[in-house]
Amino acid sequence: MPDSVRQKRVITIQDISCVGRCSLTVALPVLSAAGLETAILPTAILSTHTGGFEGYTFRDLSEDIEPICRHWKSLGLGTDALYTGYLGSEQQQAQILQVFADFKGPQTLVFVDPAMADNGELYPAFDLKFARGMRAVVAAADLTAPNITEACLLLGRDYPGDDYDQAFVQEVLRGLCELGPTAAVLTGVSFQRGCLGAAAFEEASGEFSYYFTEQIDGYYHGTGDIYSSVLLAAVLNGQPLAAAIRTACEFTVGAIRRTHAAGTEPRYGVDFEHELGNLISMLGL
Repeated sequence: MPDSVRQKRVITIQDISCVGRCSLTVALPVLSAAGLETAILPTAILSTHTGGFEGYTFRDLSEDIEPICRHWKSLGLGTDALYTGYLGSEQQQAQILQVFADFKGPQTLVFVDPAMADNGELYPAFDLKFARGMRAVVAAADLTAPNITEACLLLGRDYPGDDYDQAFVQEVLRGLCELGPTAAVLTGVSFQRGCLGAAAFEEASGEFSYYFTEQIDGYYHGTGDIYSSVLLAAVLNGQPLAAAIRTACEFTVGAIRRTHAAGTEPRYGVDFEHELGNLISMLGL
């Protein structure tokens, strides 16, 4: 890359789970490997993530968000993208809307991963009121990437389980864009046993795109965070959305495949670190 090319900056707003690769401990290395300056706005700090661990510590950092942003504003800080993941409360949803208002410039991409549910159920810390509040956060985004459970909660639809078809996926993607984003990605899509991937819709062109990879047995924590981080990295490095969902799928399944082969305990996340060289190649850096 020529020295004259301006490095892009991302502000990512997520929790820090000190053990168990997810949220900021995934987003920061992935975005950095993709050549992006990554600023972090932590929403909470936990000793581990909440999936499969007991007795974890939790410290809410809501009181720190406003002072941090006030200092950034005094610096005249700008950013090319704002990226939210796991938010801990309705208070933080309101705070993040203010962060968007303060730091979104004319060319800033707002990307919201509404991390709050999976497999037909909300995460233990959340209720339907939180899910309704997330609609306002998604409405302020340019791009969103929920899984099917999250998308149904956002749209007030019944969760279909495995009983859905391409028409359902397209209706959901259109519905997500009707909330506010100009583009949407739906993760965890499968039309055929053994294949799993994502679908995307861009409102301007009206085009849908799909990409599928092999489905590997097991449930691995943090893979949604990996997918979203790679998706954003690909988009900011100039890949069209149809190509970006492919890059994100291939990187994520590569990390899962490596972890599955090693027999690593799934709750500690997947070995994405050894895949970062492949990411750099896929992005042409």
